[in-house]
Amino acid sequence: MNSALKELLDLLDLEQIELDIFRGRSPEERIQRVFGGQVAAQALVAAGRTVPDDRDVHSLHAYFIRPGDPAIPIVYNVERVRDGRSFTTRRVQAIQHGKAIFTMSVSFHILEEGVHHQAAVMPAAPDPETLQPFQDRLRAVVGDHPDWRDWLSKPRPVDARYVNALTWEAQRDPSLISPETNVWIRYDTELPDDPLLHVVLAAYASDFTLVDTVLLAHGLAWGASNVVGASLDHAMWFHQRFRVDDWVLYAQESPWSGHARGLARGQMFTPDGRLAVSVVQECMIRVS
Repeated sequence: MNSALKELLDLLDLEQIELDIFRGRSPEERIQRVFGGQVAAQALVAAGRTVPDDRDVHSLHAYFIRPGDPAIPIVYNVERVRDGRSFTTRRVQAIQHGKAIFTMSVSFHILEEGVHHQAAVMPAAPDPETLQPFQDRLRAVVGDHPDWRDWLSKPRPVDARYVNALTWEAQRDPSLISPETNVWIRYDTELPDDPLLHVVLAAYASDFTLVDTVLLAHGLAWGASNVVGASLDHAMWFHQRFRVDDWVLYAQESPWSGHARGLARGQMFTPDGRLAVSVVQECMIRVS
């Protein structure tokens, strides 16, 4: 297990400070705001700590309200909205400096039998082992630039392998501009057989590349002085149990952008083509 994944798992082990109240911290990095996927993952952990083990997360709906301050802890208040015979609902509010920075509604469901169909088809994609890791791809674009050197040298908790162009590649070559991108993702260590942990880690990883899909449609990239972006809201539906210590293909598209906002949709497929997760996110994109 690399140091970044170990630190992430430590961050997800929230401190319980009162009934239905939890405290989480952020990594010790020189960042301006807390990564949205971290807040979503910690909120999901807090909700899951108040629900019986026989119920799996089946959906979440979240809003990013204010930037998180990485220098201080985040307090997660869980509201027990409903405990039904087959469904359980929780509402989580993340608080810093006395104000809400994030809210999430989460629904849990017991495992039941039912009719099944899957119309979604996993896109064709090369074997992830034949693709370069994200850091190597980006290093080939930016070189040994001092603004990127430290960031690229740090270990990452998620191994991401892009099938399509990176935003930085499309910024240099307009022929690579596209509103679609596919990324293989995996946590590169054997994880416990805990369904909630795999859902939480999928939620964490889901926020990495969705905004990039909007940028890719316009040939824009992070690091440019005229681009500012942030996640606004985030929704996920978990269709069946899956593992994130095996490869998952994250197929994403941006059907629309305008008025300083962009919409992105994603589907996570297991290696054998089963649809495991559906994701929708709206983001803010401002270009000066």
